Amino acid sequence: MTETQLRQKIIDLCLQMNSTGLNQGTSGNISARHKGAMFITPSGIPYENLVPKDIAKVTLDDGELQWKGPYKPSSEWHFHRMILLQKPELDAVVHTHSTFATVVSIARESIPACHYMIAAFGGNSVRCANYETFGTPELSTAIATAMEDRSACLLANHGMIAAGKDLDNAMWAAVELETLAKQYYYAKLAGNMQVIPDDEMDRVIEKFKSYGQKDK
Repeated sequence: MTETQLRQKIIDLCLQMNSTGLNQGTSGNISARHKGAMFITPSGIPYENLVPKDIAKVTLDDGELQWKGPYKPSSEWHFHRMILLQKPELDAVVHTHSTFATVVSIARESIPACHYMIAAFGGNSVRCANYETFGTPELSTAIATAMEDRSACLLANHGMIAAGKDLDNAMWAAVELETLAKQYYYAKLAGNMQVIPDDEMDRVIEKFKSYGQKDK
């Protein structure tokens, strides 16, 4: 994928997540690693108004923010960069304020193994990061803790993050996490929710290592 194609892909997925109800307005943001840099949606620009050159290019190191573009990067650039730096196996990050993930995060709950697909995120739960002000280094620290050995988390009173090996995989993960949050919410309302025990989740997590199509 060329840089221009990557920039357009980010815009296309932003439009997709809004049209499907996974996000609202400009509250979400998407980033991707490409040739040693991070490309991320700009702050506060409606997705339908974006063109490829509007996607901000950010240096991918742990120094001060340096970026190129007509608009400054998303206010959440800090945790996007932190995730890509700490998890070299992941190349894309999707952040949304999707309804059910946000509802669960408002309760400041993690999502337990109510469904075996929780294993897709690397463990027997999707943790909820402690509340911190948006766009701050403190929020990035809370996310780093919640995403230890995981590829996703909820953000208390905020929303969710899902990362993936590429942009399509990260968007799939975001949709899957919102689905699990919805299932968890309704299962709690229905009562008598049964959580899959840890020993079974260990087996499922192992099976997920070979889940889906792998590169030859």
